[in-house]
Amino acid sequence: MTRGYSLEEDLKLLINNSKYSDIEILCENENKLYGCRAILAARSEVFDRLLYNGMKESYEKQISLPTINSSGMEIILEYIYTGSIKEDSLTKDNTVEAFHAADYFQLSDLQDFITRTVKNTDLGKNYSPELLSKISEKPLSEDNILLNLLVETVAIMPLNNIEFGRLSITGFKYLLSITHEKEMSFATPEYEVFRYSAILAANQVSNDVYNTLIELLPTLEQLDNSVRVGNKFIIDNQTIAEELKPLIEFIDFRRIKAQIIVDIIEPLKIIPTETILGIYRHMALLSNLNLSNTRGIPINEYGYVWDEKACGSKLIIEDDGKVVHAPYGCGFQNVRAKIALEDKGIFEWDVIIEKHCGWSWVGVCASENLDFERFAGSQSTGWVLGSGGGECRNSNKIIKYCLPFNEGATVTVHLDMNKRTCAFTVNGTRYREVSEWKDLPPKLYPVVSLCHPGRFRIQPHRKN
Repeated sequence: MTRGYSLEEDLKLLINNSKYSDIEILCENENKLYGCRAILAARSEVFDRLLYNGMKESYEKQISLPTINSSGMEIILEYIYTGSIKEDSLTKDNTVEAFHAADYFQLSDLQDFITRTVKNTDLGKNYSPELLSKISEKPLSEDNILLNLLVETVAIMPLNNIEFGRLSITGFKYLLSITHEKEMSFATPEYEVFRYSAILAANQVSNDVYNTLIELLPTLEQLDNSVRVGNKFIIDNQTIAEELKPLIEFIDFRRIKAQIIVDIIEPLKIIPTETILGIYRHMALLSNLNLSNTRGIPINEYGYVWDEKACGSKLIIEDDGKVVHAPYGCGFQNVRAKIALEDKGIFEWDVIIEKHCGWSWVGVCASENLDFERFAGSQSTGWVLGSGGGECRNSNKIIKYCLPFNEGATVTVHLDMNKRTCAFTVNGTRYREVSEWKDLPPKLYPVVSLCHPGRFRIQPHRKN
């Protein structure tokens, strides 16, 4: 392109160009970049103080920035010279370095741009564990906006979906410390938090210890399926315990079932004796009755999917279990979700009516004696809210409850297993507790009833 037509394109020619530079920038990793004093100082007060302070930097041709990586500095130069950067300029390898450099040079607009890019593009979706690991390597304040965004993003990812090696121990420690005893959305039950911590620590010791611990620590899903735990002896348990020590204080063992503590965790001998004694003391005093098995606001990404094994014969389940629809010729049938709600705590989930079917029914069902081939609200083990008249039904008993709703509606179910009660929010309006449904069973499942052409989506409820 001929020069003179685009200021931005012309200024790009100056970026890291030794021909037009009068200052060399020596970065943390000893890479050398080139810049123009006047432009750098005009665009950043920090550069102005560094380059025009009357000291030796004012006349020397090189400036040293020992805490700034060259990959981050390249983004700074692009922003300083052109006033913007492209989203695809940010990668998993330079994003944290660029954010750190933007903070150093007090470029708050660039920091905001980096944060928005991580939040709204595949960069955050695909690489949050890696970015959290990288940002945790540097000293951080609690109000660091990128750190908090990455913690929130990783917190709603089930740890079993994060391959070992993507999240460092330091990054994992930040995740646990910031979410510890906080009202934040969190996807992973506390036993799985311990399991991930222990295996992550074992991975620092050796491959043999890593593989042994994977065998000795089954997932909760495997435990539910009665997987037998191995009986291998860990010869490096003290080494693992040392690697695990920075994480122990941020694991809430009170949220783990007593039987798992006794049968699986204590025999490993990787938890300090005083911690084990404290767990048993708590169990003896409180019996673990008032805590759910997940910190913060529980989100079970695996459980909130429709169960093909507990489903009407004509219903079709799609989108990895998230969607159920009734084909032509299908009368009212039921499907329940995989997650069993049997612990103390409050459970919340959304059902989105993507395709209305005249009467769309959303609610809970008991684990026994539900006929999936006929309407749940006519049965004694089904408690559902219907769209057509905004009424609740159980055993065909009708309770007027809310305004009618239809296609596109989002129904949030609020199940309080501490009090065994249920309430609903429809399209953002929270309605009363259904007081007529007293003393619900101790084990319940999300359920819907639908007929052709109904199409319902289920997902964990996440508060804004």
